[in-house]
Amino acid sequence: MYRTHTCGELTIKDTAKNVTLCGWVQKSRDLGGMTFVDLRDRYGITQLVFNMEADHELCGQARKLGREFVVQASGKVRERSNKNMKIPTGEIEIEVSRLVILNRSELPPFTIEEETDGGEELRMKYRYLDLRRSSVKNNILLRHKVSQEVRKYMDSIGFVEVETPVLIKSTPEGARDFVVPSRMQPGTFYALPQSPQTLKQLLMVAGFDKYFQIVKCFRDEDLRADRQPEFSQIDCEMSFVERDDILDTFEGLAKYLFRQIRGVEFNEPFNRLPYSEAMANYGSDKPDLRFGMKFKEITTTVKGHGFQVFDGAEYIGGICAEGCADYSRKQLDELTDFVKRPQIGAKGMVYLKCGADGLKSSADKFYPPEELKKWAAAINAKEGDLVLILAGERHKTLTALSELRLEMGNRLGLRKKDTFVPLWVVDFPLLEWDEETKRYYAMHHPFTSPKPEDIHLMESDPGKVRANAYDLVINGVEIGGGSIRIHDASVQKLMFKVLGFTDEEANLQFGFLLNAFKYGAPPHGGIAFGFDRWVAMFGGQDSIRDFIAFPKNNSGRDVMLDTPAEISDQQLNELMIEIKKKDK
Repeated sequence: MYRTHTCGELTIKDTAKNVTLCGWVQKSRDLGGMTFVDLRDRYGITQLVFNMEADHELCGQARKLGREFVVQASGKVRERSNKNMKIPTGEIEIEVSRLVILNRSELPPFTIEEETDGGEELRMKYRYLDLRRSSVKNNILLRHKVSQEVRKYMDSIGFVEVETPVLIKSTPEGARDFVVPSRMQPGTFYALPQSPQTLKQLLMVAGFDKYFQIVKCFRDEDLRADRQPEFSQIDCEMSFVERDDILDTFEGLAKYLFRQIRGVEFNEPFNRLPYSEAMANYGSDKPDLRFGMKFKEITTTVKGHGFQVFDGAEYIGGICAEGCADYSRKQLDELTDFVKRPQIGAKGMVYLKCGADGLKSSADKFYPPEELKKWAAAINAKEGDLVLILAGERHKTLTALSELRLEMGNRLGLRKKDTFVPLWVVDFPLLEWDEETKRYYAMHHPFTSPKPEDIHLMESDPGKVRANAYDLVINGVEIGGGSIRIHDASVQKLMFKVLGFTDEEANLQFGFLLNAFKYGAPPHGGIAFGFDRWVAMFGGQDSIRDFIAFPKNNSGRDVMLDTPAEISDQQLNELMIEIKKKDK
């Protein structure tokens, strides 16, 4: 054997044992008569000690070790005189009697320590070195633990893990597909799955009434902190269920994971919030409920006083920041600049200070004190509070006010990483209108069932139809979403009609599923969770990148593999693909 123990397991109980360790040299310290080397593997760090008096040649060999050399060291465990209680092996060291260099290393391009000197792009290029750092390694180990707990729980409640194909058919709805050309059938293409949606529905037709899979998915879309072009999701489907059956089942999964991974208990059911209330109260379909600051609409309260900013607005709403009446002009200007940023898009902000010496507003030129009192009453502001108000087109203003609310939550320290407030957002709109193409699109996908009580509106007023859909939201992050599916052929046909599909188009794109439904499709529904987002949340981070072993950068590139990359003309010819070369 190369080693008898790892670098993270030896303790004071192992004193006097003869052991052999293998690992990478973290650092070495030459103190004249003694040389100390920290040896690292994925389990931890153990200190090696070389004594010049005991073995001059061996100590000289140790002094030549460079960072990241791979070595094998044999010797006896002894108690350390200067203990390091910050690490599990900090009470012992190995008095080395034999040292073998298994492989030498060039000087790494950055220091492999927690406080590294490597920038993000450099560390991405040498990701295999970055993964040696304890924090990044622990993120990957956390990911492993979460995946094992998911499988353990799902198996315990009767779910079967089934693998679905990676090369599937492209569909027109949703995000852009990554496509793969077929060499054997030139001019045709596979698509990489955005989700195994239709495949898991086919499994329901096949009688696998409880399916799940931790599956790789692909979407060719713009990237951000919680998105990658390839990502993993916990994909689930159940038969003979209604909405509440699914919410109860997967609320159980969420509670189990919080208990096993973070030691957090949820004894009460998760709150269930209709989409319409989420938008009206928080301006978002994924509200962060770790703090309050619900919106208050004051449109009718403030109009009609000659203040054109308000008089010309469709919607006027505000939030109350408790205890912030002493905000300075500089702080208020910073908030105004924040909401005027292009990505937020507000034209300005009006404030109302509820101070001990009375009410003061940036619009008090137009409003006497008695009118300002009405503002404060409408927003439930009391002495010492600060009211922040935005006005404009309804949807745009709600969105901007949502961003302002989150900014205030950050400034006031109300969005604590170790506090978790989960909720289900339910009753989403089934359809959304696209002004450019002048047609409705499915807000989720074409197989989402409408609420039974809204089906009569499908043709007369489709924009008012609610979906039997739901999202699990935690701390302002959409962790997962799903719906009850359409299993009735007449309802599915109506859905395609509203979406503008002809019968021929529907059969061309989804004929395989529609045909399967002819053979006894059970009532079914499901959900998919962002696995990477779960792990990042448990790890206390916003970005999913450091919880993926080999992620892409913000441009969708893998700078380590240098991909996407061009392929040879021979490969292109085999695929019968012609690439237009750019003029140089």
